[in-house]
Amino acid sequence: MRTRFLAPNATYWFGTDEYGRDVLSRLLMGARLSIGMGVAATLVSLAIGVPMGLAAGYFRGWIDEALMRLADVLMAIPPIMLGLLVLAVTPPALWKTAMAVGFVYIPPIARLARSVTLTLANEEFIQAAKARAESTSYILFREILPNAWPPLIVEASLRVTYAILLGSALSFLGLGAQPPSSDWGLMISEARSFLDRAPWIALAPGLAMCLLVVGINLLGDGARERLDPRLKARLGKA
Repeated sequence: MRTRFLAPNATYWFGTDEYGRDVLSRLLMGARLSIGMGVAATLVSLAIGVPMGLAAGYFRGWIDEALMRLADVLMAIPPIMLGLLVLAVTPPALWKTAMAVGFVYIPPIARLARSVTLTLANEEFIQAAKARAESTSYILFREILPNAWPPLIVEASLRVTYAILLGSALSFLGLGAQPPSSDWGLMISEARSFLDRAPWIALAPGLAMCLLVVGINLLGDGARERLDPRLKARLGKA
């Protein structure tokens, strides 16, 4: 009890909370949850959105129309509302948050995969694969997909940051991680009652979230420069 609401000092670098717990320790533990949830949600959106976009861009016609109109409907719903809709009907849990957030970001992944597929479908190596009578699955996943990864990786890095922010927002609203978890969104929510007395409890996870988002965006920009051959060529000329 004597360590409650201690300001940042040499022993507790980020201070302590209402229970006397070290905020830095909770912050480090919460990083695993926040980053893990963001990565898991992005993998869910990639696993569904990429095949959806490949099929829409390759087959075109009514398949393209049906898949893209479904994506348009999902994109018309605000992400936070769609996440709340998915989570409100079941008891809250972190893995459900990851699934809900991943579901939210399927449409932009699918639209990007479709755009890249439309561009690649007319390339000579695709026509050569068709001339060899290769199967559709071979053309999609062995010819088109490897060449579509650079923009998809960049988009995925951005979606990780969006997923972390949306997942933290859902935890803040009580629909994600539950006490005594140290999820960053939940930490900020629990610190609301003590902002006038111990603002560092909310400030630490907020700053950590900002730094993480900026860091992941910088990694995405670096990956784009390394993986996009056209951008590498322009940078080399410059």
